[in-house]
Amino acid sequence: MLGEMKRELAFHPEMELIYKQADDNSPKQVQQVKELLNDKIDLLIISPNEAKPLTPVVEEVFNKGIPVIVVDRKIASSLYSNFIGADNYQLGKMAGEYVGSLLHGKGNIIEVAGLPESSPAIERDRGFRDGILPFNNLKLIQRVNGNWVKPKAQTEVGSLKDKLPETNLIFAHNDVMALGAYEACKDAGVDNVKIIGVDALPGKGAGMEFVDDKILTASLLYPTGGAEAIRNAAKILNGQSLGKETLLQTLVVDSSNVRLMKLQSDKILNQQEDIEKQQEMIVEQKRIYNTQTSFVYVLTCMLGLVIFFAVLLWYSRNANKKINTKLAHQNEEISRQKEQLIEMSAKAEAAHEAKLNFFTKISHEFRTPLTLITGPIDEVLENPKLQTQTRQQLSLVRKNATRLLKLVNQLIDFRKIEFNKMKIKATETDLVGFSNEIVQAFQDIARKRNIDCRLLTKERQLLVWIDTTMMDKVLFNLLSNAFKFTHDNGSISLSIEKNSDTNQAILTVQDTGIGMTPEEQVHSFDAFYQGDYESHKGSGLGLVLTKELIELHHGSINVQSKKGKGTTFTVVLPLGNTHFSTDEIGEDETAMFVDKDNNLFTADLLPAQDVVEDKPIEKNDGDRATVLIVEDNPELRQFLHSQLSAKYEIIEAENGIAGLQKTFDNMPDIIICDVMMPGKDGLTLTRQVKSDIRTAHIPVILLTAKATAEQQAEGFKNNADAYITKPFNFQILNQTLSSLLSNRNKLKDHFTTEIPAEIRSQGNKKSDRKFLADFASVVENNISNDQFVIEDICKEMGISKVQLYRKVKALLNTNINEYILTARLQKAKYYLQHENLTIAEVSYKTGFSSPAYFSTVFKSKLGVTPNAFRSAGN
Repeated sequence: MLGEMKRELAFHPEMELIYKQADDNSPKQVQQVKELLNDKIDLLIISPNEAKPLTPVVEEVFNKGIPVIVVDRKIASSLYSNFIGADNYQLGKMAGEYVGSLLHGKGNIIEVAGLPESSPAIERDRGFRDGILPFNNLKLIQRVNGNWVKPKAQTEVGSLKDKLPETNLIFAHNDVMALGAYEACKDAGVDNVKIIGVDALPGKGAGMEFVDDKILTASLLYPTGGAEAIRNAAKILNGQSLGKETLLQTLVVDSSNVRLMKLQSDKILNQQEDIEKQQEMIVEQKRIYNTQTSFVYVLTCMLGLVIFFAVLLWYSRNANKKINTKLAHQNEEISRQKEQLIEMSAKAEAAHEAKLNFFTKISHEFRTPLTLITGPIDEVLENPKLQTQTRQQLSLVRKNATRLLKLVNQLIDFRKIEFNKMKIKATETDLVGFSNEIVQAFQDIARKRNIDCRLLTKERQLLVWIDTTMMDKVLFNLLSNAFKFTHDNGSISLSIEKNSDTNQAILTVQDTGIGMTPEEQVHSFDAFYQGDYESHKGSGLGLVLTKELIELHHGSINVQSKKGKGTTFTVVLPLGNTHFSTDEIGEDETAMFVDKDNNLFTADLLPAQDVVEDKPIEKNDGDRATVLIVEDNPELRQFLHSQLSAKYEIIEAENGIAGLQKTFDNMPDIIICDVMMPGKDGLTLTRQVKSDIRTAHIPVILLTAKATAEQQAEGFKNNADAYITKPFNFQILNQTLSSLLSNRNKLKDHFTTEIPAEIRSQGNKKSDRKFLADFASVVENNISNDQFVIEDICKEMGISKVQLYRKVKALLNTNINEYILTARLQKAKYYLQHENLTIAEVSYKTGFSSPAYFSTVFKSKLGVTPNAFRSAGN
């Protein structure tokens, strides 16, 4: 087969053959097919070792759109492009008929079959049995499996020593097993058994030689199909039509024709050798031609280079003169530019100074109104008679004003560092006592949240040189971050140790919080970077400022974290003061360690209070509309809840993923959704809600700080019903809610005026119209089916029963059974007015179980009997 393929490939130089040999091993052949699939072959030619084991992988190749040619042996399905081979059943039958003629219709036979599950073995066995069936005196006394290989066949036949003397003929499914059977008979001393094989391949050590040497009595020629495989492959790849099967002809090769067959095959092999030699000569000529062509190219390039360098030398001599002239002018220009740069540097320095002064002044401008906000609020909050709701809202204002003041301070410090205006003044300080005061500042928060916060150290005192006003910002930043991202009932520790070997103090802030991903760790000290956290969105300045302050102390900071396990920040400070310059050392101070403004770091660590937990809403007729609020900021979510709960039923979701799940679980009447959220943003949630037939009718209001026209257009592209920017006027939001819900109710009324005839294209949304059209179509097609139930609608539309109930209720404001009954009565009215049918026929055609029941329902709903309605219509 391989030889025929190579001969035929000589006529198809555009094709490349990749050949793999499985050695009669089905698992190995499966693996080889997968390897070829990974190599992105264009067509697969396979001779399956066994049908069933190879069927799945061949089907996989075919289903991927790759043509498959099956040669010699079939698979256990029809998922292939073309089969090439002889009809194994006819081959087996021909063998049986030949055996009957050879033995004159009388004798004992042993059959040596191939692999039990291979298609050739099965079909040849069936054909052989049918072939010997007309000969009543022929007996198949034993059938063994040789698995297509000689050793197995020799072993199996050798085990039949007691039956070999009475055996007249052995029929093997291929010549290799026939040779094994011959050697088994020879070992047993039995030499009068006729042996017939299948294949009759030419060449040394093949079946045709066995017949010529009288080892085999005969062999049935089984064409390999190699040439046909290549021809059919070329047709398929060129888009030519080809039948499902290409059947090859066979004949019996015995002593009467073996000489002629050998001569023909030898002639073919000699021709093939000549072709291969000619191809080798052509390849060698091409190689010589390519070598000579390359040599000519090299000579041409070298000549071109010589000419190029000659021209270049001439040009460079002329250009050199011009360059010398230009250099003199350029020297003068450089001198002028140097003077200009000095002048511009002075102006830039002045501009930097002006910027710093601006930020310093603007910070005071911010601090004054913020103080005037927080002061009166603190005084009002001390009033014990203050109403709870008013206290909550004022506390929210106080908390966010404090947060804004912290941000202003961080921005000013960051700008000072940028312009090198923040100068360190280090004094000798007890690091243990300093750190203990800061840890104590967090104890009230730790108690309220049941967080174990403590200072861990073996040192009673550790003197370091630090600027206390800077270092307290470092530790407050690290501890406040730990509290932000540590859940209640967790633990936070600040550890201090001395490394005598390196003469360094090591501070470690460790928490059991939510941790960071590797990407977040890499960017944790980048300015304005914010990780994908579900809460506590910061400015992205805290850790940047912390790192800069530590570097001013000639120290270092690093972070180690694992998502879901916690985070550890390690600060390393050198001991002594030799690393500071004289200007960086300050005078000793006996003031308190902790800055009075550091309460800003703890102001927003307590969770939002009095957040209402939402529960699944079970809506009945007359219930208030249900609003789903999807917002990752808990304080804004609480504010919207408190403002809307008096008028609507409220459901809350802290992110887009939870919002989508609660949409499907509760089917709200309207959704208010933030755009920027972790996990799944508001645009994605809106797109998924509007593209799902179960929820497409729900209006969505996007609430976001993105206020540009392009961003608003993006929101409407995702089918949002309204787009409101922050900060927003609550009256606008409230009126938008009322307007959308009112329009939705008008849509319901419109679709329920005439059921089902007027359900057409007047819907507000294309997805709603499609749902209603599909729903009406299913009901219309089953009008006459008295066994029609709601489960049938769910099955045809591919929707759950609960979702169907909610969708129909939301769009039509009616239940499904009432809709079906109304549709049947509408159909009955049409039949009564336009068709010449009896009352009984009308009742059965509209799905009523009996005429009596039909008349009762008709009269109860329309106020007249069917006969009276027909008479009135006529």
